[in-house]
Amino acid sequence: MNMHMLSMFHYPFPTLKNPFATVLQDITDNQWIDGEYLSLYKDNPDTRHKYKKTKTAHIASQWFPTASAERLKPLCRLMLWTLYNDDLYEESSPEKIGYVHQRSIAILNGEMDAAEAAIPLGNMLASLRLELLEFIPPESINRFTKMISRYFTGLKAELIYKKNKVFPTIAECIALREDSICLYPFLQLTEVETGIILPSEIHDHPVIQRLQALACRLVTYFNEVQSVTKDEATDSIYYNIVKVIQHEYNISLEEACLEDLRLHNEDLKEFVALQYSLPDFGIWQDAVVNWIHYMSMVLSGWKNISSKLDRYNAMEFPNAADLRQKLNNG
Repeated sequence: MNMHMLSMFHYPFPTLKNPFATVLQDITDNQWIDGEYLSLYKDNPDTRHKYKKTKTAHIASQWFPTASAERLKPLCRLMLWTLYNDDLYEESSPEKIGYVHQRSIAILNGEMDAAEAAIPLGNMLASLRLELLEFIPPESINRFTKMISRYFTGLKAELIYKKNKVFPTIAECIALREDSICLYPFLQLTEVETGIILPSEIHDHPVIQRLQALACRLVTYFNEVQSVTKDEATDSIYYNIVKVIQHEYNISLEEACLEDLRLHNEDLKEFVALQYSLPDFGIWQDAVVNWIHYMSMVLSGWKNISSKLDRYNAMEFPNAADLRQKLNNG
């Protein structure tokens, strides 16, 4: 059913891919997964192989199609971090994620080094911060870090529902998934790709904030249908919008998927309407139009690349028991 349902999600946006995808995937596989971060899964080559098959550099290459190889590198490192972090702490406790949240933000803010933080992914975040500072100013790093914090807040909310085995309402689930899908941080980093640093008053504008919220929700609606089998297998149904819809309305899984699609299409209609009726941003108008254009390509790009990933389509995601063991040892 999943592939049939996923084919019903349509985006009126172009789909481009960065020509440096293969080069960066080689770095991801050999220099990072089997190199810098080998200790995470040193004794578990099967898990490392699954992360390679997720092709995080190819995902980043759909989201940042025009970045130079040098500028694409930190974006690929962030993409790998999001997958590692999601999987590591999906089997955690709300208390543990609060500790990791605080230490992760301290590293990104330059307030704590990786050794002092002593969290499994600390070195990855420290390297990411240094790479990003080569291309964007501290105020942009600060905005990015706030969005990473927002992601952790969503992740903690998920864990509370999972621990208590309680479903949120549909509205509550959409709100927490908007944060935990971890798209907000990537949207800030369009500045790395374009080299254009927009002023804070543009980032704070309600229309720009609404477009970002819609983008996060649109990716989530698609993701929920795509990952429903994975979430059922990992007891993560309490924060999958499709499963929450199914529970709240007491309907079949297929009917819940169709309702998820309806919500998606409503938000897509609003996104397109806002994209083509932007306020006047003066001298920044062209740069803002371009940013929203890049934002739209994230949506079409995610569908294009994720529909090919074994992580969702062949149950090729890390084993929950392996993740729990790593968490307890870490």
